[in-house]
Amino acid sequence: MGNEKRSNFTGKLGFVLAAAGSAVGLGNIWRFPYLAAQYGGGIFLLVYVILAVTFGFTLLTAEIAIGRKTGLSAIGAFKKLSSKYSFVGYLASIVPIIILPYYCVIGGWVTKYFASFIAGQGSLMATDAFFGSFIGQPIEPVLWFAIYLGLTALVVLFGVEKGIEKVSKVLMPVLIVLSIFIAVYTMFLPGAMEGVSYYLLPDFSKFSITTVLAAMGQLFYSMSLAMGIMITYGSYMKKDVNLESSVHQIELFDTGIAFLAGLMIIPSVFVFSGGDESALGQGPGLMFVTLPKVFESMTGGTIIGILFFLLVLFAALTSSISLMETIVSIFCDKFKISRKKSCLFVFVLSLVLGIPSSLGNGIWANIKIMGMDFLTFFDFISNSVIMPVVAFFTSIFVGYVIKPKSVIDEVELTGKFKSKALFNFVIKYFAPICIVLILISSVFSALGIISI
Repeated sequence: MGNEKRSNFTGKLGFVLAAAGSAVGLGNIWRFPYLAAQYGGGIFLLVYVILAVTFGFTLLTAEIAIGRKTGLSAIGAFKKLSSKYSFVGYLASIVPIIILPYYCVIGGWVTKYFASFIAGQGSLMATDAFFGSFIGQPIEPVLWFAIYLGLTALVVLFGVEKGIEKVSKVLMPVLIVLSIFIAVYTMFLPGAMEGVSYYLLPDFSKFSITTVLAAMGQLFYSMSLAMGIMITYGSYMKKDVNLESSVHQIELFDTGIAFLAGLMIIPSVFVFSGGDESALGQGPGLMFVTLPKVFESMTGGTIIGILFFLLVLFAALTSSISLMETIVSIFCDKFKISRKKSCLFVFVLSLVLGIPSSLGNGIWANIKIMGMDFLTFFDFISNSVIMPVVAFFTSIFVGYVIKPKSVIDEVELTGKFKSKALFNFVIKYFAPICIVLILISSVFSALGIISI
């Protein structure tokens, strides 16, 4: 990066929309609804909201404050504050490098579906074999992956103000409007209210420790925690922007989109499955297999399908942009190279690393790591292992090394930190214990020792 001046978001709105855009992604659109369905609907939603305003708020505040305090991305930020803990920055930096390639593979699938709906192939996409046939091909999924990755790189190439901030200011409001429209449309479908009730009304008999662990794990996906993204975005945040209120607004955007996704998907599947709750547990298949059938059954379903996959494409794109921006920023800071060179290098690296995740559903389907295909393994190792480890050390780092006061002082540059007591308690005691439980449960579940 050399003598290049570090970019900044122009103000609070630009920062909040960009950070919220990072947080809102595929995890909100398909992962949140299917977890909500799997773990009791309304009770999962209630637990998630409680954790979001405590655990999520605390880690989000800590990461953004670390970034703004140091003006550096993850590696440089941890090293500047304590050289003994620079390893946390390196661990955090590994996460987006692992996630970006396979995330863009899924982004390529979304792009394919969006293009197919525009081409009027809704009836073909509603067949059971379409999705499996598409991802099993050796060439086409890789091409869509490369197109999606290239689109992401193009936005990042333009930088913070001209690229990320401008795109986020357009995509986030459009995303919200589309989400509200489709959610309202869905709720008025015949039979939808059974799904709405399941999703909104807590059934405390369905509460369990696995509900808490699943909701906690979703926070990592949903809020871009423990992967260096929020530290990077915080480094672009001006000192006169109110950090605490910005975090609350990011949470509102992120949780709101996840909530609306549930209203779009859960009632829809209730309608077209005759209330069969098992139809909700398909993971990515819920979006790529079930929803085209839903749209095919609707009057004007092609238009709704186009709008929905446009929404998902926007959500995926805002997150992949933040993932790539984090990696680009790390290479710029670490190796003192220009944004253009760093962006080109990250594009090529991600293209190479993403090919196994794409082919792992086709000609390389027989190659397994710990019994998982490439995409599933990369998802597991990043989200279920490294991210909880990074979050744990971040909590220990803030709680006991630089002390909570270091973050509190940064927050209070623009006024009183109203949630100071909550922040102190969660960062020192609640977060470390919960994160260890998540890590243990995730690893044991992957090994088949327990079922989470």
